[in-house]
Amino acid sequence: MKIALTRPNYHSHLITPQLGLGYISSYLKSRGFQCSIIDGLNLGLTHAEIVQRCADADIVGINCLSDYYPKVVELAGLLKDRGKTGVIGGPHASVLPRETLIGTGCDYVVVGEGEETMYELVSALDKKSPATGIPGLLSREGSGFAKRPYISDLDSLPFPDWKEMDPRTYKKAPHGGFVKRFPVAPITSTRGCPYECTFCASPEIWGRRIRYRSPKNVVDEIERLVSEFGVKEIHFEDDNLTLKTSHVEGICELILDRGIKVSWATPNGIRVDTITPRLLKLMKRSGCYFIAFGIESGNEPILKKIKKETDLATITRAVHEAHSAGLLTQGYIIFGLPGETEKTIRNSLEYAKSIPLDKAQFLLLDLLPGSKLWHEHKDEIGNGSKSRSYQEVTWVPETIEREVLEMAPSKAFKSFFMRPRQLFCALRFIKPSQFSFVWRRM
Repeated sequence: MKIALTRPNYHSHLITPQLGLGYISSYLKSRGFQCSIIDGLNLGLTHAEIVQRCADADIVGINCLSDYYPKVVELAGLLKDRGKTGVIGGPHASVLPRETLIGTGCDYVVVGEGEETMYELVSALDKKSPATGIPGLLSREGSGFAKRPYISDLDSLPFPDWKEMDPRTYKKAPHGGFVKRFPVAPITSTRGCPYECTFCASPEIWGRRIRYRSPKNVVDEIERLVSEFGVKEIHFEDDNLTLKTSHVEGICELILDRGIKVSWATPNGIRVDTITPRLLKLMKRSGCYFIAFGIESGNEPILKKIKKETDLATITRAVHEAHSAGLLTQGYIIFGLPGETEKTIRNSLEYAKSIPLDKAQFLLLDLLPGSKLWHEHKDEIGNGSKSRSYQEVTWVPETIEREVLEMAPSKAFKSFFMRPRQLFCALRFIKPSQFSFVWRRM
C-alpha cells in the first residue's frame, strides 16, 4: 500500500519543511510502507498538480492548520473525486476533529500525534480490516473515538524523513526571515508546553505537559543534517525550548564536544524567565546567534489577562542579558489582545524601542481554535473563510476601533525599523537570493 503526505499551497511567505509530515513518513517507512511527501507550498503546486502527483497513492494524508483549512477542504474534495482514501491531521483537525471530518468529506481524522495512529490505520487498511477502535482516530464509519496517550519516549521515534524534505531544495523563506547561513533545517527537541497562555492552542493540543528528546538524540539529528544534507543552520521550533536548563545545556555541550560547526537560532521564541547569563554564554559558544522572545505586550495588565506569567522587568532583564551576550534579539508583539487600546498599542511599540531588540515582529491576534480566547469569543467571529493568520483582524476587543487595530502593525513596523541599528541589522542579512521573499514579506 502506498501513502502520500501533503500540504496545500497557500498564502505564506514562510516556507519550511513540515516536521509533522516528516515524522509520519519516516515512522511508516521504518515499518515497511512506501511513503512520499508532496509539499505543495514549497513546490508551488496547484490542487490539480498535487492530485496528479498522488495518482499512485492509495492513501493521502493532508496536514491542516486553521490558516489554510479552506484549502484543505478543496484539496480533500478533489482527492475524494479520484477515489483516494483521505486522512486529515494537524492542529486544526486535532482541535476540531468532527467538524473537520464533516467539512472536508475525508474518510479519517487523526487527532493528536500522528505516528502511531497513522501506522495502525494504514496497517488495517492494508490488511483490508475495519479501521475501528484505533485510538486517536475519528472515522466516517462512526465507531466512536478514544483518545490516544502521548508518546512517552520521543527518542523511540525515527528522525523526520529528511530525504523527502531535503533542506537544500527548500526556498529561502525561513521562519524568522533573514538567516546567517543556508541551507536551514528546523527541528524540535521537545513536544508541548506546561503554560496556559490564553492566545495559544498548545494547552489543548498537548495537555499542558512537556516531553523531551534526550540531548544525544537531538544532536545526533543535527549531526546527520550537517553531514548528509549540508545544513549550516538549525532552527529550534520548540514551544518551550529553554524550560529545563539542563536540557539546553546538554545540547550545547554535545555540539561543542563533537565539534559540529553549525549556526542555530530560536525563531519560534523562548520564554524570558528561563535564561541566565551563563546559559546564554554557552548557547553562543555552541553556535547560537539569534533568539526570539515572546513578549506579546508592553502593558502589564494585558500580560496578566493572557496568563503570560511574566512581567516587563523580567522581559527587560532577559533582552539586555541576551544583547550583552552578543546575541541578536527579536521580540514578538501581538496587537488586539483583550484590553487593547490605542494607548496600549503605543505602550507596546515604545517598550519594544526602549529595549535592545534588533528585530521585532508586530502581529494581529489570531483566535486559534483550541485556545482559551477562541473558546471565549468563537461565537463572535463567524464561520466564513479564514482570515490570514496573524495578518488580518479576526476579532476586535470592545476597547479599540477596528480601523486603529488594522493599521497598528504596519505603523509599528515602520516606526521600529526606521532606526539606524535596526535597519542595518535587517539589511545585512538580506541575500540576493531572498529578494522575492523580502518583497512578499514587505
